[in-house]
Amino acid sequence: MRIVQAYKKENQSWKYIKPKSQLNNPLVLVFGNRMLLENEKFINEVRAEFPYEHIVFGSTSGEILDSMVLDESIVVTAIEFEKSSFVIKTANILDFNKDSKELGTELYSKMPLENLKHLFVISEGSFVNGSSLINGLETEIHGKTVISGGLCGDDARFEKTLASYKENPKAGEVVIIGFYGETLEISVASFGGWTTFGPERLITKSSSNVLYEIDGLPALELYKKYLGDKADQLPQASLLYPLNVTAENKSKAVVRTILSINEEENSMTLAGDMPLNAKVQLMMASVDGLSEGAFNAAKLAMKERDKSPELALLVSCVGRKLVMNQRVEEEIEEVQNVIGKNSAITGFYSYGEMAPFSGSSSCELHNQTMTLTLISE
Repeated sequence: MRIVQAYKKENQSWKYIKPKSQLNNPLVLVFGNRMLLENEKFINEVRAEFPYEHIVFGSTSGEILDSMVLDESIVVTAIEFEKSSFVIKTANILDFNKDSKELGTELYSKMPLENLKHLFVISEGSFVNGSSLINGLETEIHGKTVISGGLCGDDARFEKTLASYKENPKAGEVVIIGFYGETLEISVASFGGWTTFGPERLITKSSSNVLYEIDGLPALELYKKYLGDKADQLPQASLLYPLNVTAENKSKAVVRTILSINEEENSMTLAGDMPLNAKVQLMMASVDGLSEGAFNAAKLAMKERDKSPELALLVSCVGRKLVMNQRVEEEIEEVQNVIGKNSAITGFYSYGEMAPFSGSSSCELHNQTMTLTLISE
């Protein structure tokens, strides 16, 4: 595996983390600020510097490259596989009447299955229901194929997100990358580091990822009472106080953050499903707790590996970034200390992370986690 990595800010020259060289038919991952991805001049500069066919774009709430967390930049990682291959498919949620499960099912049906080792997802993050997307992808999934990835971000603006393959970045796009090869070793892990507080309550009215009532009371009204003065800052304020959700038929909880609120209906739209009769509880975090969470995620990802990873794809949540603030690079450093400094690291801060729980191959949508996908040949 040969890897070239660089980043660029507007009106600045390219800065290379891994030396510039000519690659043969690489996979090019471009993670960047949404405003820059909408700037055609800037995109043309990316294409001129990396004139390759298989280029994937995704907007972020912060860019990860090596041990750095960047803002208002574009980070590029070009990967040439020596013994492995990849296939990329896309679909747009706007063509599926915003039915995320149907889109996922359709996308997976396009993917060649022979020797498919792993699926990495870079999805629109504003109105795709991540839980339903995963359900669609897994409807007919091969037993050994694992899914990971994340929902694109837009800093803490929550206005719109962008993604694309080959084309210029656009709204509504979902991109899946299939990795193929007998020599590929891919491991995945996800961990949070948040703690619950306050009473445990019950979801009494919901529809898919829209939450209407908790304990028979209007969900938004109840949530605002907990936020107090910060209620005026919704939905951004919710990133600091996500919900811990345990479905009736699940033994493990997932964390959910709020994407939007509806004052008229007193409801909240979340990044993933909010099942009826699920238990919910508020959460909060400390910087040290989140750093330890990133360390634990890296430990889990490295646990049963035979080889050191050559590439680490990190998807962390925008909520973690806001809590950690100027210390946000500490969680990347914790990962790097565990996986080794020879691994090329890239990724982004997201509106949702995708990974199985430890010991499972079935994918879940998470919020507020550090999720790792470690790859070697």
